[in-house]
Amino acid sequence: MTGRQEEYYVCYDGDFGLTGLAAGFALASPPDDERAALGFVTAYVDAYDAGTPVDTFDHLSADERSIFGWDTSHDEWGCADDLHADVRTLVEAPLSDDTIRTVWRVAAGGAWDPAEHGISPRDWLRRVGETCAARPHRQIPGRRPASRPEWDVRPPTADTVRDDVLAEIRACRERAGSSPSPDTLGALEEVAVHAHPELAFRLLLRALKVCSVRIDREQWYDRLHALGERFGYCRQLIDGGLDVAWLPIDPARRDATWDFGFSRLAGKAHQEWAGSREDVETLAGEDDCGQTPGSAAAVLLDDVFRLLRSGLPDAALVTLWAGAADREGSPRGREWLRLIEDVCRERLREVAPAYTPVVVPARTELADMVLRELRAAAPALADKAADHRRPGSVTGISDALEHVVTRIDPDLGFRLFVRVLMALSVPLTPAQYERCLVLGECFGYGAFHVSDVDHLVETD
Repeated sequence: MTGRQEEYYVCYDGDFGLTGLAAGFALASPPDDERAALGFVTAYVDAYDAGTPVDTFDHLSADERSIFGWDTSHDEWGCADDLHADVRTLVEAPLSDDTIRTVWRVAAGGAWDPAEHGISPRDWLRRVGETCAARPHRQIPGRRPASRPEWDVRPPTADTVRDDVLAEIRACRERAGSSPSPDTLGALEEVAVHAHPELAFRLLLRALKVCSVRIDREQWYDRLHALGERFGYCRQLIDGGLDVAWLPIDPARRDATWDFGFSRLAGKAHQEWAGSREDVETLAGEDDCGQTPGSAAAVLLDDVFRLLRSGLPDAALVTLWAGAADREGSPRGREWLRLIEDVCRERLREVAPAYTPVVVPARTELADMVLRELRAAAPALADKAADHRRPGSVTGISDALEHVVTRIDPDLGFRLFVRVLMALSVPLTPAQYERCLVLGECFGYGAFHVSDVDHLVETD
């Protein structure tokens, strides 16, 4: 769709290009004149430069500097090129100045309107493009020059992506309450038809955020993410600043794409992982795409409650952790669990203060199915444990897993079993793997949870 070889999420952890710049203008103090505005453009691009740390922008406040606070040095990936490509897309399209002014003003939250300073919208974008073009060109192996494909300007009857973007723009017209103005929606349609639907979609997202449009979680939000995935966006580009009507937190809901809870925490443990409070805080704050904020902490806390209230000896807990985690060293028994509980409670107080932690009833009807798979894999698991670099710490891992399955929670026991298979590289037959997939479906796991072990399946 965009003339790029790599997905946008490879390069960016948030918004980018013209919409990323507009988001910066919306959060920063309005520039006094064109010179200051173009200086802000330079600061935006410089924030992606490996040689320019973002905390050196003394003219910006801490909140304004955080606009540019992504994790990697994205200018190596062509930040200026992507911004320039967006600018050219609008400038060279058969769009009126009024249309360009409308979409820029809403994207920037009205913070900088070039027309109020005697500058036409097209001239403003041309000067932004000149600022980008003045930067040294980056030669990036495997990347095409930033460009947009040619688009047919006739009605998009044959282009499903453009149709889908137009459908989301038009859906706004049918909503009651806060919504972008009819003029804004009409301008966005013009961009989708006559310029580029990918840019139109990012501009729509900016309009939804600036206008604080309430997004229904179960319908509209999912459609926006589905479109974002087709364009190769990262999650934060869509979620950041979007007013979503989240579902109540429910630790029984299995809406994570991958692993979750205590088994996911074990999967994060590796040789460089210290097991510190900060490590746990990171995982407790990593809600999956589409999850209600606080969900990761809630399901982890649910697992911890079960383990704390069980009769599982500390030695068995240490064995479980040693088998499921890919690192030497052991947690500190229940002291470790209480630290995790404290971190999760703190996270939930921050993002969901009305939530009262609960322990979900165990799915005991699936215990026999889990036990059959655990016992079928026990011989191979024992062999791998004996060959492991720390065999003493994983002795009795099958017994510890059976204890969890039969006396605590089959769901948690199965997740830990899958994690142990991965950590110890236990081979599986195709039949075992298929049965594990079925169990994952019965528990309601995400698409890639159990399939994480597909590399362990033995082939002829």
